[in-house]
Amino acid sequence: MYGPQSEVKVALVGETGVGKTCIAVRFVSNSFSTSTPSTSGAAFLRKTIVLSEHALKFQIWDTAGQEKFRSLTPMYYRSANCVIIVFDVTRARTFEDVKFWVNEVQQKGSADVIISIVGNKIDRDNREISKETGESYANSIGALYSECSALNGDGVEQIFENLGKRKLSGGQQTKQAGLNLIEEKKSKSCC
Repeated sequence: MYGPQSEVKVALVGETGVGKTCIAVRFVSNSFSTSTPSTSGAAFLRKTIVLSEHALKFQIWDTAGQEKFRSLTPMYYRSANCVIIVFDVTRARTFEDVKFWVNEVQQKGSADVIISIVGNKIDRDNREISKETGESYANSIGALYSECSALNGDGVEQIFENLGKRKLSGGQQTKQAGLNLIEEKKSKSCC
């Protein structure tokens, strides 16, 4: 028997083709498909994990990255506890798009939303954005930072565990096993 249960509403946002759907599917069903179609509108997935004797029920909204769907995306992250902003480490332009999403979430999301910036496709050799660059930006805005490969699964579970730890700590600083979750900023100022 586990202790308390918490629902965690998560919205995945980012440019099309960065791997949002692949990350969500890898987390939920531990599978990967090379022929994953682009999401139209949004897709819903869920998974429960146990962390520190707490059951966390993740409700994951995987949003479309295409420009034509951007006007719909706020309805998914407006009431989210957590927003994962995904970029492709092999395409610098997608990292620039992260700043757009951070601004959107800070302006239209809830005041206590937990933001996690995730660099995907670390399994590739043609990296354009370094881990240090991503971490530095995330730290500057009080966000979590993770890297993963949806293809082979490296780091995917850790993204959601980090969100769960931050949620359970109420946004407070946590240091465990090399994990450094910085205290959440309460201001809504932009980068």
